[in-house]
Amino acid sequence: MKINPMSRFFTSIIITLTFNSFSASTNDTIEKFGIRAGIDIQKIIKSATDNDYTGLSISGDIRLKESLYIFSELGNEEKIISNYYLNSTVKGSYLKCGVNFKLNNDIRTQNIVYSGFNLGFSQFDQRVNSYTIYNTSSIYWGESIITDAVNLTDLKAFWLELVFGLKTEILNNLFLGFELQLKNILKQNNKQGITNLYVPGFNRTYDSSNLGAGFSYSISYLIPVVKK
Repeated sequence: MKINPMSRFFTSIIITLTFNSFSASTNDTIEKFGIRAGIDIQKIIKSATDNDYTGLSISGDIRLKESLYIFSELGNEEKIISNYYLNSTVKGSYLKCGVNFKLNNDIRTQNIVYSGFNLGFSQFDQRVNSYTIYNTSSIYWGESIITDAVNLTDLKAFWLELVFGLKTEILNNLFLGFELQLKNILKQNNKQGITNLYVPGFNRTYDSSNLGAGFSYSISYLIPVVKK
């Protein structure tokens, strides 16, 4: 997976902030229970720098117990996949819901390291703009480029993902986060025998495996409901 300089910049910030947060003492000694809402800034950066991609997602988590969070994410993506043999456009929305478990036990800080799992659902359309085939009817047996578009609508996919991430408080109630995701498609439908090349919320798919991976950078704000 190719990571652009902006992504490496945010990664270095998160690593530095995390090291400082867990190695130094903190003045935030109040436990806060509330709703944390945020956006995936990685999608915003990618939308601004990649002409073949547009995406936006919002997420939220609610702290139910000291180490238990309920998580949800809603997003929309449009992706153009282009190579020598194929040009395709995928557009759709997705929803993810799951639970996260806090791994660090230091109650003096709002910084968290966590792991958990999500269930994801996506509904999307795929338009095959052009594709290349071998023209067996030709006496030359050459390649033919087919430009008659194929529209595939109302496609669906379900998947499970395991996550590992961290959120560090950079200002009062303002968090910067990083998350890694390992994904496995549980069920998907396709039409006319054409593979779903990209699933919004899941990322690129491959015929040889149902596995996938992803990551996110987030910025979020905690709205305290209960303070202890």
